[in-house]
Amino acid sequence: MRDPFDAPVDLINPDHNGGNKLSRTGAVSAGDYGLQNGPKSFAPNSDTLVRHQVQVASLHKDLVLEDPNTRIMDPETKELYFRSQSQGDEILLLRKKIAEASLKELRLLGEKHILERRLTDLRMAVDEKQEEAISGALQQLNQKKTHLEDNMRLANELKVEEEELYFFTSSLLSMLAEYNIRPPQINASIITTVTKRLYQQMHLKLRSLNDNLGDMTQPGNIYNPNLQQVTLSRNEPSPSYNLDSNRNTLQQYAQGPSDRHMDQMDTGGTTPSNYFEGDRRVDGDSQLYQPDGDALPGIEGFQIAGEPRPGFQLTACGFPTNGTTLCNFQWVRHLENGTRQSIEGATMYDYVVTADDVGTFLAVDCTPMDDNGRQGDLVTEFANNGNKITCDPEMQSHIDAYISNGRAEFEVFVLAYSPEEWELATLVLTRPNYQIKFKKTGEAIIDEKYSQSLQMKIPNGRTTQFVLVTAGATLPFNTQGISEPNNEDYDVRYQL
Repeated sequence: MRDPFDAPVDLINPDHNGGNKLSRTGAVSAGDYGLQNGPKSFAPNSDTLVRHQVQVASLHKDLVLEDPNTRIMDPETKELYFRSQSQGDEILLLRKKIAEASLKELRLLGEKHILERRLTDLRMAVDEKQEEAISGALQQLNQKKTHLEDNMRLANELKVEEEELYFFTSSLLSMLAEYNIRPPQINASIITTVTKRLYQQMHLKLRSLNDNLGDMTQPGNIYNPNLQQVTLSRNEPSPSYNLDSNRNTLQQYAQGPSDRHMDQMDTGGTTPSNYFEGDRRVDGDSQLYQPDGDALPGIEGFQIAGEPRPGFQLTACGFPTNGTTLCNFQWVRHLENGTRQSIEGATMYDYVVTADDVGTFLAVDCTPMDDNGRQGDLVTEFANNGNKITCDPEMQSHIDAYISNGRAEFEVFVLAYSPEEWELATLVLTRPNYQIKFKKTGEAIIDEKYSQSLQMKIPNGRTTQFVLVTAGATLPFNTQGISEPNNEDYDVRYQL
């Protein structure tokens, strides 16, 4: 039997160059495929590997199974036949690779779609979180706005309460100053204690004096020169001060026609009264006038006595008529724009001009009343002949000098560490800040810049005390015995 491997060798190699050449037809050297049998290095790609596999498989097939029809073919045709078979196998292998790649691509596309859906879900979740964060921030802003509005409302209410407290305290201090009572420290406890003590003393003395008044309140009572006149002194507490009815003095009105001029009032210690007791004489004879219900209470010759300058006292006075027994006073400021400002606590017949009155038209309103509670016509009188209140030239020159120099110093008494001992100190005012330091040691009590909360408050009435109000603290001052008249405290407030 013929060896099938001999025929191809003879056909392909007609020159009879050796049987090994036939087996290497179309074959590639091992070195070219990187089989590490030679020095040449080669990095095969996918196409090269595919061709190599196809050629090896085709060659092996040719060697194992040879079509009987190929035996009659000439070598060239046989070579083309084997090459076509090899290429067909290569095409089949490539199609298989393409199918596998398509499946892999489909799998990757599915994974891509899954990842895109996950990414979309993540974006939606992020958007929801952002919307929640924005809504939470807006809610916090609304809460902060509400809190700020509440704080502003509470601050305004607190300011109103502090103003009312100041007016009430200044009124009490003014009343206590009328009786030469000056609390060592301005706080609620001490003011309440001294006021209660004064009220008890006045109540006891008033009850004892009511027994001595006797027939003074009877309509038919006529002036008795032997009857002792009841007056109220500023230097001694008196039971005639009535806290309930605003009648701060009780004085017998029993003077003759020649003694009815208000300029004869005792300015050294006797207090003129808002309350007039008993019957009234209307002329020089002995006839008495009784209210008949037709004529309303009134006051004639109403005027303001005193020098209208800061630190000086003004006194409202006049002649009561038609059964007038009580006069209600109210000091007011009239501004240039026509507005009217009532001065809190200034409801006495006398008033001390302050720096707040400078540049305004100061006036006093008087409402006469009788024992039956009837009110007469309101009477208004302007101070300084209806002109603005101005500083005296000396004070104005001092103020101008202070402003020009940018510095002012005042000696004052201050309650710093001890609530009962006034210590001499120096109040220094400059453009950027103010300073308070002890006179002896030079220790600074306060050294701060000006702020919106800084206030200098002076109670109404005859007093040399004033209070410096800062943020969360109050510091009482006193200028008694430092200057005469009491102008320096108003200089200090005018500078502030």
